[in-house]
Amino acid sequence: MPRNIDIAIPDLSGKLAVITGASDGIGFAIVPRLVEAGAEVIMPVRNPAKGEKATDLIRGLVPGAKISTRALDLASLDSVAALSDQLMSEGRPIDILINNAGVMTPPSRQVTRDGFELQFGTNHLGHFALTLGLLPLLREGEARVTHQTSIAARRGAINWADLNWERRYDVRKAYSQSKIAVGLFARELDARSAAAGWGITSNLSHPGISPTNLLSAQPGMGRQKDTGSVRLIRALSRMGVLVGTADTAALPALPAATGPDSRGSQFYGPKGRGNLGDAPAQQELWAPLRDMDDARRLWEASERLVGVRFPA
Repeated sequence: MPRNIDIAIPDLSGKLAVITGASDGIGFAIVPRLVEAGAEVIMPVRNPAKGEKATDLIRGLVPGAKISTRALDLASLDSVAALSDQLMSEGRPIDILINNAGVMTPPSRQVTRDGFELQFGTNHLGHFALTLGLLPLLREGEARVTHQTSIAARRGAINWADLNWERRYDVRKAYSQSKIAVGLFARELDARSAAAGWGITSNLSHPGISPTNLLSAQPGMGRQKDTGSVRLIRALSRMGVLVGTADTAALPALPAATGPDSRGSQFYGPKGRGNLGDAPAQQELWAPLRDMDDARRLWEASERLVGVRFPA
C-alpha cells in the first residue's frame, strides 16, 4: 500500500473550521491540512493541557497557523451547550464543521453524565446537540458539515427497543449503533437543510483502520493496557499492509469537508482493499445508512433524548 498519499486542498483563506477530537489521532492530522490551506481552526477539547500541547505542535508544523481551543466534553450536554453558547456569543459564521471525536468499546458499559450509554451518547448525541446548537452559525456560513463514521457502521442496526443498551449490553453492537447513528444524522441533516433552505451541506467520511488511540490504553475508560487489536493494527501499519496510518486515515474527511465537488449525503473513505486504507475516494453508502425513515426516526428520538438545549 502507498505510504505517502496526498490530496489537493482548495484555498480556505478567511474560512472558519471547527473540528472535534483534534488533540490527537486523526483529528490532529486533519488540522494542519486545514490551516495550511488558510483556514482558521477552533479545536474543542476535553483536556486543556492536551489541547495546548497539540496547538503548539501544529504551530511548529505550520508557522503562523490560526488555531485556538475551547472546552468541550461531548459526554456532557451541559458542556456541549456551554460551547454552543460561547461560539454563538462570539458570533462568527462557521464554514466547516467536522464531527470527528469518538470513543470505542470500553471494557464494560459506561454512561455519560446525562445517563446515556457512553458510545451512543458521545459519538452521536453529543455531536447531534453540538451541531444543532451551532445551527444559526452554520446557516450563516452556508457550512459544510462532515460526520466521521466508522467501518463498524457497515453492518448492524439501531437498537430501537433499547437505544441505551440498558437491558442486554453488547459493547461492539453498541459501538456499531453509535456510528450508524452518526451516518443517519448526517443524511437527515442534509435532507432537512435542503427542504428548509438552510444552506448547509452535510456528508460523511470514514477513516478505514489506522493505529489511533481508540483501542489503546485509556484508564479513564477502564482500559488499563493496549488491546491486542491495536497492537496488530500498529504492526500492519508499520509494514504498510492493508491498514492505513493516522495521516492517511485523516484524508477522506478532507475532500468531504473541503472538496469543491463534494455534495450532501456523499460518502468518502479509503479506496483500498476492504476500504481499510489507501487514498480517499467517494463510496456507496453502506446498507444501514440508506433508510431515510430510520434517519428521520433517529432525529426525532435524539431530540427527545437531549431535550431543547440549543437555539431553535
